[in-house]
Amino acid sequence: MSAAESRPVTVKPPRTPTRRFEARRNAIIASAVAEINVRGVRGMTLGDVAARLDLVPTGVIYYFKNKEELAAACFMKAIERFDALIGVGLAAGADERTRLQAFVDAYFEFKRQAALGEAEQIVVFNDVRALNSAPVGEAYVNMFRHARELLTGRPGAELPRLDRNARTHLLLSELFWSVAWLVMTDVQDYGRVARRMGAILADGILPPGVAWPEFEIPRLTRDEDPSAEASAELFLRAATALINEEGYHGASVERISARLNVSKGAFYHHNETKDDLVVACFERTCEIMWRAIRAAEAEGGSGLKVLAQASVALVHHQMTGNLPLLRTSALTTVPKSINTQLVRQFDRVSMRFASILSDGVADGSVRPVDVNVAAQMITGMINASAELSFWAPGLPSEAAAAHYVRPLFEGLLSQAPAAG
Repeated sequence: MSAAESRPVTVKPPRTPTRRFEARRNAIIASAVAEINVRGVRGMTLGDVAARLDLVPTGVIYYFKNKEELAAACFMKAIERFDALIGVGLAAGADERTRLQAFVDAYFEFKRQAALGEAEQIVVFNDVRALNSAPVGEAYVNMFRHARELLTGRPGAELPRLDRNARTHLLLSELFWSVAWLVMTDVQDYGRVARRMGAILADGILPPGVAWPEFEIPRLTRDEDPSAEASAELFLRAATALINEEGYHGASVERISARLNVSKGAFYHHNETKDDLVVACFERTCEIMWRAIRAAEAEGGSGLKVLAQASVALVHHQMTGNLPLLRTSALTTVPKSINTQLVRQFDRVSMRFASILSDGVADGSVRPVDVNVAAQMITGMINASAELSFWAPGLPSEAAAAHYVRPLFEGLLSQAPAAG
């Protein structure tokens, strides 16, 4: 061995990023967050991110090699923030109710600060699965497990894993969904919303001593509905599934056509434009939601019974996969040219939920709650059922009422349903 070969090799430690580097990197992430929250993961481009900062795209590539890496950084930062908020809840004390309210309070205080520019905005989680990033997916699952510690159940009556999973999914989804309707709330009232949402999450909307109503689940499909093999119906189903999985921009003409194994020419033979098909998907979802409400109202009963029956019917319908409902959270990335009319339709549904809640308060079947907040939470629960099977695997559709819908009505701190 020569002297040169025996000489120890010196490995230089990686250079510590400078403050200027970190500042520019954080600015790029903030710009990307703003883009993703408007356009979704698939719609965000490095060019648009750069333009917000008066940079050229290569200026972004110096920090992130592609948009997937940049989007992953955005989600990792959001997960880190949520983990910290969950930590606030867990550190609030041994009492489960105190921990849950502390988590909700911390979340809305963060949203208040972000709205006032006192804290950085974070990316919404609507399109997190569209990124298809293993590190982000692993971090999100770890965050979910962390949040699950908030809902252990009472001593001696611990919640089974299936119930903890379903309730944790519901808890996180309600906070995620709040970004869709907080715009209608004055920033200074966010703390008020937190207290009212926390009370519903903990105790539900049933008054003490009121039992869960008995009812049959109404059938939401009709004989005149198009068959699953009909050409137009095939495109509706494919577009709905893709929007649910990957957001508005993820459901491109190419991807919809590929899912059906047809050409783009075949797509345009059956659809004028992609947006026409997207509008049809949203309109059908609204139509089915109204079917559930009308069917429950036609059968009559207390406000609670009508609301529970409609909610169970919609969640059951979504989980059976028959004429699937579109995730209403996908509205956040729909172009403004069609967004306004679609939001108005969903607002009408939420207003009806609020009206039914008011009926329940009046007849004593619903405890006095903020009906506007409760209505949005019911909409959020229905919206999140599109991903329930992912977080509560093995939960059959006929069991969704007991393990997923009732916990919102009876409170996340209520006991698990009896086995069998």
